[in-house]
Amino acid sequence: MKFLKYLLFLILIGVIGTALYIAVQPNTYEFSRSQVIKAPASVLYNKVNDYKAWQEFSPWLEQEPSATLTYGNKTKGVNGSYSWSGEILGEGNMKTTAIDPNKSINQDINSVKPYEWSSKVNWTFEPAPEGTKVTWAMTGEQNFMAKAFTLYNGSIEKTTGPQFERGLVKLDSVVQLDMKKYSIKVEGVSEFGGGFYIYNSSSCKIGDLPTKMSEMMPKLNAYIKKNNITMAGPPYILYHKKDNENGTVMFSCCIPTIARVITTESDILTGELKPFTALQTTLRGNYTNLKEAWEKTLQHVSKNNLEQINNGVMIESYVTDPSITPNPANYLTDLFVAVKK
Repeated sequence: MKFLKYLLFLILIGVIGTALYIAVQPNTYEFSRSQVIKAPASVLYNKVNDYKAWQEFSPWLEQEPSATLTYGNKTKGVNGSYSWSGEILGEGNMKTTAIDPNKSINQDINSVKPYEWSSKVNWTFEPAPEGTKVTWAMTGEQNFMAKAFTLYNGSIEKTTGPQFERGLVKLDSVVQLDMKKYSIKVEGVSEFGGGFYIYNSSSCKIGDLPTKMSEMMPKLNAYIKKNNITMAGPPYILYHKKDNENGTVMFSCCIPTIARVITTESDILTGELKPFTALQTTLRGNYTNLKEAWEKTLQHVSKNNLEQINNGVMIESYVTDPSITPNPANYLTDLFVAVKK
């Protein structure tokens, strides 16, 4: 009997000691994980800002793809929300409380099961030399039950930090795939209206074309702005000669104008395109897919009994502005090849 009393006494001391040890653990926690992702901040921000996109990169939903997800009336921006329920994930919900577009997102996360706890989540998107530095952070308070849980399972940072790391890796992968999406559609034969344009011309190796364009097109844009000239459409490349055998190309960078412009700089000239019949193709996606778009366009000419005009007009029109449309998957480029009626 005396042994049993001692045993109960020792157990009581152990329980009290454990309770005291749990009670004196830190009341708050704070940690973060970061990764530089080669993508525009706006692309990453838009992905994280929409809870419907979390299935693509959430490390927890990866553990239980069959979990039930319920979305609020809004899934983006302030008051956007969603909740989950599953055997592995338990039950919980998230809600966006504040945003600074393309810079930061603040969220509240609440767990209902297996035990109740709440945390603040913060995302930041900062410019970095190789892309955007994405930081995923969490802060919160620990009640007694949360402290007890972390005592036996490790700190919240120890258990959640690796999940954040995994989520950032997945976010990187998902965004890279998103930005590579593209489509090519041959629209058919139509009439190209022609019109006046200002231009500068050059020749170079085909592989150097993007670099050469990046030097020439800004000069035209600066001239347009300096002289308050009204543009009549998106800028384009007018191809004069392409020698695939020697890998060279002659071309002009052009900006259409509503009227003839008398230019005042020797390297910027005025031209006029007469209306012509053209086969049009639309590329939605990165400019790296232009080679394939041109190949499909010319294949369509030969396969559909169209006759390309010898030394005829070939135009590459850049419908979207990358400074306004940062995701390459959303770039629009129209190709026009002069064909006989």
